[in-house]
Amino acid sequence: MISSTRFAKVAPSHVFRILNKFGPRRRGLSTAAKVDPLGDKVHSDIEEMRIAGTYKTERVIVSPQKAEIKVSNRNQPVLNMCANNYLGLSSHPDLIVAAKEAMDTHGLGLSSVRFICGTQDIHRELEEVISKFHRKEATILYPSCFDANAGFFEAVLTKEDAIISDSLNHASIIDGIRLCKAQRHRYEHMNMKSLEEKLVASKDARIKMIATDGVFSMDGDIAPLRDICDLADEYGAYVFVDECHATGFIGKTGRGTPELCGVEDRVLVINSTLGKALGGATGGYTTGPNELIDLLRNKARPYLFSNTLAPAVVGASLKVFEIISHNTELRDRLESNTTFFREELAKSQTIQTLPT
Repeated sequence: MISSTRFAKVAPSHVFRILNKFGPRRRGLSTAAKVDPLGDKVHSDIEEMRIAGTYKTERVIVSPQKAEIKVSNRNQPVLNMCANNYLGLSSHPDLIVAAKEAMDTHGLGLSSVRFICGTQDIHRELEEVISKFHRKEATILYPSCFDANAGFFEAVLTKEDAIISDSLNHASIIDGIRLCKAQRHRYEHMNMKSLEEKLVASKDARIKMIATDGVFSMDGDIAPLRDICDLADEYGAYVFVDECHATGFIGKTGRGTPELCGVEDRVLVINSTLGKALGGATGGYTTGPNELIDLLRNKARPYLFSNTLAPAVVGASLKVFEIISHNTELRDRLESNTTFFREELAKSQTIQTLPT
């Protein structure tokens, strides 16, 4: 190694200028403090996740999303049983054609939020189609259902109100609730006695909103919406349902848990996604009363400050609703396959299935 004294004698002056330019201060570190608290914390967090077994790695798919996929570093295709591609529409040829046609007629993107210059005729058409499908008055589109959940509670509820949430609700509902100033109550998972206790505790709130997933994605639990609506009626509360893991295939015609439980007219608001059963691309929405949707258009921050949904996704989504509204063939096949799979698993001596 060259000593610092010797280096000073042989190094040209411009080398020192370069070293000073890219020294500790330019790297975000003080010259006085050689420590890196952020780097230390990040490293520690990652190590803790590795030890706990929660560190995540990403599988790289080199084919379209479908039942059989190709992955990197493997020659043979693999059976994919972990996607949310419930109806097998993620690579449906009719959707791909519709997406390409929408790009030809409406471009790649809008480079704008909706209220400035980001609303095309097909966006309004899709909102009307979704409203009709769910039998609601109006719909508002978002880049994702995470955004829909993030935008809803803050825009609608204040400190005078109360939100009563199932303890196993999706992270996006939890985060959305955190953003609003309403009183927060959490009831035990699908426990109606616990829900009633929370409703009693929030009896003085101006607005009481019960929030639940329709289908809970981890275990497949289906919320007892009829019982929830009965309690809502008794205590003057409103019902909000996240239908991301239900829209398109739960219920006789795929209209989700409200249809399955016979309470479509008793659920005030439905939030759902275009990114699972409905093509698997991206996008989410809120559907409900006309005036409430109008309020969200003016106050929901993810809507106001995020680019509008890409025309290709809108075009493909219109085709999805055309397909699932025409007949129930896809959801019927899914139900049949699921029943067959569970029955065969039940015959196994080593695999235990959860009750339906």
